[in-house]
Amino acid sequence: MRALDGQTRTGPWDGPPPDLERAETAEKGHGRIEWRSIATTREIVPYLAWPGLAQVCRIERRREIAGQTSCEVVYAVTSLPRERADPNTLLALVRQHWAIENKLHWRRDVTLREDASRVRSGAAPQALAALRNTALRLIHPFKGPLTAIRETFAENRADAINLARGGLL
Repeated sequence: MRALDGQTRTGPWDGPPPDLERAETAEKGHGRIEWRSIATTREIVPYLAWPGLAQVCRIERRREIAGQTSCEVVYAVTSLPRERADPNTLLALVRQHWAIENKLHWRRDVTLREDASRVRSGAAPQALAALRNTALRLIHPFKGPLTAIRETFAENRADAINLARGGLL
């Protein structure tokens, strides 16, 4: 069988790419055990018409909660060359991305009830998202739970108006 690189192969798959590198992590906490593994390769990069592409990755996440195991496999591409981001670094970057994403989503959904909003048409969803982002940016310097900060400004609207004036105008 002829491969994309013109070399003859003995079968449809001759094993993993020669440059395949792997990394794994395991974490226990919050009543669950999570395993993450990543496999990276550069071998297929020349065959993909993707400007700046440096590596292709396969990420597997397994989670065990109360004896039930779930597994998720995702594929990713990155412009980071292996010299700057080996598999351990890429796995940490993916983990950091989701930590930030989850933290932001929790603030927006739980505190600002974004997912409960029934506004779904026209430009209104984008406008409300912009207002929520503005509110989060304005109250970012204040310490404490977001709900308590909102309640404080609801009780003293003059402070809220002054904050908006100082932060926006």
